[in-house]
Amino acid sequence: MSALEPSSRAAGLLLGEDVQVGEGVSFGAYVVVHDGTRIGDGCTIEDHAVLGKRPRLAGRSAAHGDAGPLQLGERVTVCAGAVVLAGAAIGAGTILGDQSFVRERSSVGVESVIGRGAVVDNDVQVGSRVRAQTDVYLTAFTLVEDDVFLGPGAVTTNDDTMGRHSPGAALRGAILRRACRIGGGAVLTPGVEIGEEAFVAAGAVVTGDVPPRAVAIGVPARLVREVPEEDLLERFR
Repeated sequence: MSALEPSSRAAGLLLGEDVQVGEGVSFGAYVVVHDGTRIGDGCTIEDHAVLGKRPRLAGRSAAHGDAGPLQLGERVTVCAGAVVLAGAAIGAGTILGDQSFVRERSSVGVESVIGRGAVVDNDVQVGSRVRAQTDVYLTAFTLVEDDVFLGPGAVTTNDDTMGRHSPGAALRGAILRRACRIGGGAVLTPGVEIGEEAFVAAGAVVTGDVPPRAVAIGVPARLVREVPEEDLLERFR
């Protein structure tokens, strides 16, 4: 366990050993920062956030592995009640919403937003300028490239057997290519790839790969058309 000590920087603030805090960092009330955490210049850490907590895993968990210190880049905002585990890396200017949860060995690129109550599981890679809305779940081993949008409650999964696989069996997260869009409440099954600039409608259940620029709707999702030129991200830069 961390040797936490009170700090006069903010009401109820507790700091662990070897914590590094950059210039101009703002702390809310009752923040806990565990051993070794690195906080970049200009970060904002809101009330009751927990930074650098070590993962606690079941004996048979597939998530075992090394977890180094938590690293927050410059101007990161960690909102109220968020928990960011040791071993995560958060890029400059990113916002982690209220009660969001980012696990060990996951990374989030620059200027991204992880919404309220959203979860970034272990060993997930999230690119830059990603928008993951309220209650999004990014399961372990998911890859999310730059400029992806995920609507509220979108879910990724990584285990076709739902826990009844042999020890050491590989889990397969989804792959979300650059600038694809996932509608609210959509479900992506293990290992599917959503192509660049593809569009998955709200509530769809995606059981197979979606090609670049394709529009997928329904349960199970089917391909119905192509995203038009005027709707591509470059038109909105």
